[in-house]
Amino acid sequence: MIDDLYNTDVLSLAASIAHVGTLEEPDASVRKVSKLCGSWVEVDVKADGDIVTGFAIRLQACALGQASAAILAERVIGASLAELKTARDALKAMLKSGGAPPTGKFSKLALLQEVANYPARHVSTLLAFNAVVEALESL
Repeated sequence: MIDDLYNTDVLSLAASIAHVGTLEEPDASVRKVSKLCGSWVEVDVKADGDIVTGFAIRLQACALGQASAAILAERVIGASLAELKTARDALKAMLKSGGAPPTGKFSKLALLQEVANYPARHVSTLLAFNAVVEALESL
């Protein structure tokens, strides 16, 4: 049901994304685009090894993509590449194959379980996590 998809929690997250903007002299920057819906996200990352020490995000996405980005942004500082990959992979499995929601720092992604029923929204919901993982992997 569409009301379950765009619930108060999702809309509240979408309206409160932390770290919006740019970083001066980021270690890596990545832009990801959903060809299906036109959503896009750009992330700037500073890192110490594989640990995120600085983060900024810019995006134009549906409320679901924004909610996912908000969950990422509130917990990304101090996260390792391994934690981010685990969260991204669990989110993808939750959306595409009925997997369990992510746990740990990014357990709030469970709020997006209903997105699994809307395949056209999967890519947008994954954009921010795909971008930050790609950024860290490029270092």
